Amino acid sequence: MFWSLFKIILFIALIAALTLIAGTLIEASGGVQITVLGFEFSLAPLQATVLALALLFLGWLLLKLASFMMAVLRFINGDDTAVSRYFNRNRERKGFQALSEGMMALASGEGRLALVKAAKAKRYLAQPDLTNLLTAQAAEMVGDRRKAEAVYKQLVQNSATRFVGVRGIMKQKLAAGDTETALKLAEHAFGLKPGHEDTQDVLLKLQASDQDWSGARKTLAAKLKHGNLPRDVYRRRDAVLALSEAYEALQQDRPDAAHIAAVEANRLSPDLVPAAVLTARGHIAQAKARSAVRVLKKAYEAQPHPDLATAFAEIVPDETPAQRTKRFQNLIKAHPDHRETRLILAELQITAQDFPAARRALGRLAEEAPDVRSLTIMAAIEHGEGSSGTVVKGWLARAVTAPRGPKWVCDSCNSLSSGWTAVCANCASFDSQSWRIPPAPTDDLALGSGVLPLIIGALEDQKDLQDHVSEGEAQSTALETAECPIEQGIDQAQLAEDKSTSKQ
Repeated sequence: MFWSLFKIILFIALIAALTLIAGTLIEASGGVQITVLGFEFSLAPLQATVLALALLFLGWLLLKLASFMMAVLRFINGDDTAVSRYFNRNRERKGFQALSEGMMALASGEGRLALVKAAKAKRYLAQPDLTNLLTAQAAEMVGDRRKAEAVYKQLVQNSATRFVGVRGIMKQKLAAGDTETALKLAEHAFGLKPGHEDTQDVLLKLQASDQDWSGARKTLAAKLKHGNLPRDVYRRRDAVLALSEAYEALQQDRPDAAHIAAVEANRLSPDLVPAAVLTARGHIAQAKARSAVRVLKKAYEAQPHPDLATAFAEIVPDETPAQRTKRFQNLIKAHPDHRETRLILAELQITAQDFPAARRALGRLAEEAPDVRSLTIMAAIEHGEGSSGTVVKGWLARAVTAPRGPKWVCDSCNSLSSGWTAVCANCASFDSQSWRIPPAPTDDLALGSGVLPLIIGALEDQKDLQDHVSEGEAQSTALETAECPIEQGIDQAQLAEDKSTSKQ
């Protein structure tokens, strides 16, 4: 303490002395005269300046010598580390300076300079956790993955830096495409720091890609617990994971478990269409028609979707077209003017052979917003009203090249999917699919679940739900059995008309 105070006082005295000398030199016109022990010296201003600088250097040298002598005195008095601390102080100063410069180089994107500074800092500092971390990050920046991974392995050996090391190696494995090893490392890193948000996100994505739905739900719960996820987002994503568990249970021929998981998914997110459909079909299998109606109605209020209409038709499979049309009013009344509602009504009227009513329900959708479904319905209407084959074929020709209409589209990469999935098959994004019109035309000419769900799908013999993975796949399987689904819809309408005529 005393020695530090002494150095401060000495520094202030030197500054005062230099100020005085500088002032004297400025006022002196012919130089400076100095008298020492009866001897008189005359110095020019330049000579006086050089002498002042020399005195300053001498003072600094004396200060360093005094510091070293104090360290020697402490050593003599029994402080065994006094001299070593004196020299280490200088080494630490150089080391931390190099470390600081390396971090600045890293932040500036100068990876090679950061590597040089990291090596210098490592020579002067006994701080392997700091220097190794700088070295690893700099090696990553210049693309030297081997060096980065080797340094991260060194960090793993130290309990204080183990998490950083494990996470660093995990990132290396992800970059190399080794997702299996990356998953194990992510689980290890999560065990070390369960509240680390980035580790949670990586682990959740890897678990979802690996279809470890149970593990993903635990990770998601940890995100909520540590405040890294809003509750509403948590409920939605947990619903997606529960629905994925339901599909997996169906594949494993466990219908009861599938129904329980589907009900849980629907409870968490009533507007999740695939969950509502799967839940409703489970209720139908258990003869719980009212429950199925309630689930589908609530989902339709949130988002009209053709799969909801298909499932709603399955509640009473043997009803007449008139009965079905009347019953459907309970489903679609929440959105009477929605595009999906108008298309559903048009299909229902076609099955009831009321083609003028079908035309009124369709309105101008075929002209203003033409797609496969609206144009196909228009062709069926024209056929049912007795229009010429040329007119009908004209509508069908337009349908072949028309936009496919809404599809399951990934919001991250805009890739299309035939049915809903929890993880995008193209970019592996989780819960990124939405039912919407694709941003660009697609070459996909296959008819999906959104095409004629009532004209075709409702009239098909429904297979056991346990054989399907998704609602889109279930409808596609039914449609693929037909040689031409579009013409089948028209032929079915014509067949019904012929039967009615024969009876008369």
